[in-house]
This record gives sequence, structure tokens and C-alpha cells, in this order.
Amino acid sequence: MPAGVGIESVDIWFQDEARVGQRGTVTRTWAKKGTRPRIARQQQFEYAYVFGAVCPLRDEAVGLVMPAVNTEAMLVHLEHISMKIPEGRHAVIVLDRAAWHTTKRLKRFSNISLLPLPPASPELNPTEQVWQTLRDEHLANRCYENYDAIMMACCDAWNAFVDIPNRVRSLCSRPWAIL
Repeated sequence: MPAGVGIESVDIWFQDEARVGQRGTVTRTWAKKGTRPRIARQQQFEYAYVFGAVCPLRDEAVGLVMPAVNTEAMLVHLEHISMKIPEGRHAVIVLDRAAWHTTKRLKRFSNISLLPLPPASPELNPTEQVWQTLRDEHLANRCYENYDAIMMACCDAWNAFVDIPNRVRSLCSRPWAIL
């Protein structure tokens, strides 16, 4: 954290990525008792990636749908997060240790500090619940014609999630993540 930034002006954000595509998630579905529902599952391999960051305290989120996960995509995501942080505030972004999060090639932003989680600890990142919610409510048990259809489904799912007031706060708040 930069010198001169007081703890009262720091927000904790959580960041992660999720892959969505033609070999998608199959989840529970309603069916008449005694029947066995059929769910189609595609065999193609077209994917999009949702980059998501949430700030539970401020009930805010920044999401992008990208064709790949890499350093360049992460830089674009960090730029969007940086623009969302109010003047005079600083964001500590909690994220996993993916190669594109820890590379020295990531540009540093004056209003952002990155805080990597311990290895193999996805349970400490509330964005995992965001991905599960998006899959359960919007993305599971679907077939996609092409990349554009996947991208539109991801955008629609993300927008539906963040358009509900207090959704980020209620799903992603953790008592140990309050300054």
C-alpha cells in the first residue's frame, strides 16, 4: 500500500476468472417424479472467460468477458477496476496465484495493490460463489451455437447478477475481510 494511505480509505476487492463454454456445466434440474430428465451436453471446445472483481463493502463489481486468460487480459481488467475506484481511495485486490496474476509484466496502478492468496485456497475467494451462482441461475444446462453466443450469455448473466441491489454484498461479504 502506498505511503500516506490510511486504512479508512482502503477497500478490499476479490478477483477471479471463470471459463464458460460449449462443454459447460450440467446441474440439477426439475423433473416430474419418476422420470429422468435429459440434458444436452456439447462436445465442441469453444470458450469465453469472465474476469470478475467484487467489492462487498461497497456492493460494486467489475466484469469483463474475454477470449483468453493471460497477462494482457488481466491488465485490461485491472484498468477497469482502477477506473471504478473513487478518488482518494485505494483497493487491495485479493486473487489467486495464477501466472497472469503474479508476473512482473503486470503494470502497477497507483490506486491498486495485489494480495495473492495462499496456494490451493479457493475457499478464501468469494468470487467462487459468484461463479457458482452464475452457473446455477444462467449458464448451466445450455448449448451454445458459437463464441458470440457464449459471450452474450456471459454478459447477460453477469449483468443480471450485478443489477440486483446488495447481491454482491450479501454473497461475497466475509467477517475476516473487514478493515
